[in-house]
Amino acid sequence: MSHPLPSTDRPLRIGTRGSPLALAQAHETRARLMAAHGLPEAAFEVVAIKTTGDRVQDRPLGEIGGKGLFTREIEDALLAGDIDIAVHSMKDMPVAQPPGLILDTYLPREDVRDAFVTLDGGRLADLPHGAVVGTSSLRRRSQLLHRRPDLQVVEFRGNVQTRLRKLAEGVAQATFLAMAGLNRLQMGARVPHAPIAPEEMLPAVAQGAIGIERRQADDATAALLAPIHDGDTGLRMAAERAFLAGLDGSCQTPIGGLAELSGGRLRLRGEIIRPDGSEALSTDAEGPAADGAAMGAAAAADLRGRAGPGFFDF
Repeated sequence: MSHPLPSTDRPLRIGTRGSPLALAQAHETRARLMAAHGLPEAAFEVVAIKTTGDRVQDRPLGEIGGKGLFTREIEDALLAGDIDIAVHSMKDMPVAQPPGLILDTYLPREDVRDAFVTLDGGRLADLPHGAVVGTSSLRRRSQLLHRRPDLQVVEFRGNVQTRLRKLAEGVAQATFLAMAGLNRLQMGARVPHAPIAPEEMLPAVAQGAIGIERRQADDATAALLAPIHDGDTGLRMAAERAFLAGLDGSCQTPIGGLAELSGGRLRLRGEIIRPDGSEALSTDAEGPAADGAAMGAAAAADLRGRAGPGFFDF
């Protein structure tokens, strides 16, 4: 059964957050759909939706509810039929979708690494004793304190531009951004940064991946999205998100995870860190790419068993 494609009269509505990075991700999705189906830009409408995480900028994410802060209002609009698809940064996504919604399309993954950002482009190892580092990520905070307990970490919220301004104002000497964000905003040349290898600091689960959510019963949209889905990213997401699900991955739990593919084999590295940085536990497994979800669940169970109760307590 064939469905009519979106048109200038009936454009496909793409829901997204309104930040420069979120809009860049929505525009990339639109460009890929235009190319896949030979459609004009006017056959799509980008709809920016303000989320709780965007509105509340003065408190840590964990205090206002953890994951879902950047997705809930967008998912409500999708369920209500106000938009047709939702474009998300996968590292913001809760592991379970609301009933009636499905996440089964991923764009090719960007650079997964964190970027260490200072005004002079120095590296993490160059930071002087007792330096102040700004981050709103509990994972980055805990990983940093595990490696450098001498550092002071302060809360740092806001988009790329806001964080750079805070550095210039001297609120902190350094901060972190995702390399993927810098690349998608084409800011890599303008922002002094040093990429951090996953061996030094594992990224957030799903960092650098864009997911496209739709209504489960919407076959027309499923058919429209199918040609732009990246299978390798899907395999990596299956492993990483199963790992996160097995550990209760909210914004209040410092978790790093990365799945990588090589010739049909998948390597999954995972890490959990006490919030104060005093202890970190890691896992490293390899197996057939198709077994990623099972590997993720097993890695989570392994770390949970080794950590024991209260590992994530403040």
